[in-house]
Amino acid sequence: MNKLEARLNKLEDKIKQPNFRKNKGLGNEVGYYVFDYPAEYELLVRERVKYLSNKYEKGIHDFHLVVFDLYDLIMDLLEQEGFIELCQEFEKTKGFPEITKAVNEMLRMEEDNQNNEVLAHIKKNTPPDSVVFLTGVGKCFPMLRSHKVLNNLHQFIDDVPVVMFFPGQYDGQSLVLFSEIKDDNYYRAFKIVD
Repeated sequence: MNKLEARLNKLEDKIKQPNFRKNKGLGNEVGYYVFDYPAEYELLVRERVKYLSNKYEKGIHDFHLVVFDLYDLIMDLLEQEGFIELCQEFEKTKGFPEITKAVNEMLRMEEDNQNNEVLAHIKKNTPPDSVVFLTGVGKCFPMLRSHKVLNNLHQFIDDVPVVMFFPGQYDGQSLVLFSEIKDDNYYRAFKIVD
């Protein structure tokens, strides 16, 4: 756990750096990052994210820290559309794989879709001079896959750095959720800290 706490401290140091927030790397690539961690430390990571969110409230520093819990976001969107009860009934009659497919279609999570509900919400609620934290990846599996979020987000946000908190392992190419479930390969994000 001491190693994880040291990495979380490095993460905070990194987001405070003005060069980091300019969001361009050496090759002018968009600043997408993954903070991976052992899933058993989920609660510790949640607490640190909450602490950082409170510490870097709007107006106190020269940037905004905006946190989006992907699970909460999905549930809010389903509720707004009046689909919660429908999803529960659909799951009973068709099963969980079919409800996962239906929710992805409703949220427009297909590749290269400019009408993606989740990502449009993130864009709409991300002010300039922000750092975006994405959390809740493990809670929303398999409804929402992390590689889909990362693959599509660049169509919506490319002017602020985005950090996805990932309960598993990321080696710079592969996302392995809970250190057991291999997601599709993803090459655009960088490990924010080792």
